[in-house]
Amino acid sequence: MKKILFKGCGTAISTPFNESGVNLKEFEKLVESQIQNKVDAIIVCGTTGESSTMTNDEKIETINAAVKTANGRIPIIAGTGGNNTKQVIEMSKQAESLGVDGLLIVTPYYNKCTQNGLIAHYSEIAKNVSLPIILYNVPSRTGVNIEPKTCFELSKIENIVAIKEASGNLSQVAEIAHLCGDNLHIYSGNDDQILPVLSLGGLGVISVLSNVKPEFTHNMIQNFFDGNIEKAIKMQLDSLPLIKALFSEVNPIPVKAALNILGYDFGIPRLPLTKMDSEKEKILEKELKKCQNQ
Repeated sequence: MKKILFKGCGTAISTPFNESGVNLKEFEKLVESQIQNKVDAIIVCGTTGESSTMTNDEKIETINAAVKTANGRIPIIAGTGGNNTKQVIEMSKQAESLGVDGLLIVTPYYNKCTQNGLIAHYSEIAKNVSLPIILYNVPSRTGVNIEPKTCFELSKIENIVAIKEASGNLSQVAEIAHLCGDNLHIYSGNDDQILPVLSLGGLGVISVLSNVKPEFTHNMIQNFFDGNIEKAIKMQLDSLPLIKALFSEVNPIPVKAALNILGYDFGIPRLPLTKMDSEKEKILEKELKKCQNQ
């Protein structure tokens, strides 16, 4: 069996920006709150963290802040993916030197490489770092899908330990589980599919929802693992209106608005992302209030 980086709820954490860059004080405040509210891991500088519009220095200081704040209490996983293999290796080595516990590496985007290209890309990265790697499959954003047979080939590499599956295709998730077994752990990349992925042997979720509902998301998964299946299913279904509101515009536009509603100072996304539509924000606020007592 491959190393398990975490089991349960990993938060794909948002990044707050201000006029001078990353608002590290506010970021550290959210990291600490996440830990106090039972999340099992934090994924920093991923899609939700707006890594695509962060400078290399900003990524380093944000990853470092997460590692220092967590201080070994939960795993910190750094998003280091990109569409230039050499640069991904360099960023992954830098993250490793900062003391992260693992790497989340999205498929190359825009280049649209072949399945053989994916194998070559991830193989080259894996041999240049010693950290465990989570593949990140999100074809709606990258234009590239990691096919199950490719997952099987990559699962043969010792430090490729898991996949964040955000294709939305549960048949594909089942095929990956069938082909790879314990050689490639599976995390849901979609908050509305946590329970379905767990039912296929998944170990948890890398979540947007848990930015604003950390303990709830952790408890949903824990209930499933504890055998409280009906309760877990109810929590998944009850969370759907809030999840829908959190994805009513492209992530992370709504989650940043939600964090601001909850009293954090997370500002607005960087261009080309924009502030949330006011009518959709009202619906989001309404759903957040409804969920306060869950």
